[in-house]
Amino acid sequence: MEFDSANPSIVKSIRQRVLLNAWLRARRQPHALPSVDDFQSDTTGEELPDMMSFNVEGEGDSVRFLIIHEGARLTAAYGNDDVDPAKRTNRYLDDAIGLERYARVLPCYRTCLLQKRPAYSISTVLDADGKDVSYERLLLPFGHGDHVEQIIGSYKAISIEGGFKIKDLMGVTPKAVPAIQIRAVIDRDFVPVNRRFADDVVELG
Repeated sequence: MEFDSANPSIVKSIRQRVLLNAWLRARRQPHALPSVDDFQSDTTGEELPDMMSFNVEGEGDSVRFLIIHEGARLTAAYGNDDVDPAKRTNRYLDDAIGLERYARVLPCYRTCLLQKRPAYSISTVLDADGKDVSYERLLLPFGHGDHVEQIIGSYKAISIEGGFKIKDLMGVTPKAVPAIQIRAVIDRDFVPVNRRFADDVVELG
């Protein structure tokens, strides 16, 4: 499945839009990546349970993503509750989630890395009770110039059927293989209308 070209309006989660706008504001040059040190959002602390951060190591086909932060709700969603908290970081994403699941998510990470722009996806999965759950992934690239050094991800699960079970939602043996609904790279040029207002963004082209 190809990645569509999109603007920020494709992102459904309000909290993910806030993070995306913070990424946009952090860019000091239109065609340069923002530094993670310039990434500031009032909601970041609240969002940490639903976020992961990675150092990008290697290049091309040998690239790997070293986990430096793993949110608690993501630990539950991927069935990693039994992993010692001290060992949940400083391990590679492919080792953490297994090769089969890694193959499914890798296109999102590689698109973010190669395009040097945010990548967004929505997949539909079933929880343990068979409820439909939308799993939304937003990946934000950071670095210097045009070299991606880190990726910060926000992951949201929501169901129109109300409450659902997060545990093992994306586990090794999920109730059903996630069905991809949206894959997009947010690759248009944007600038904030006014730096005082976090949610106002205007498309330039």
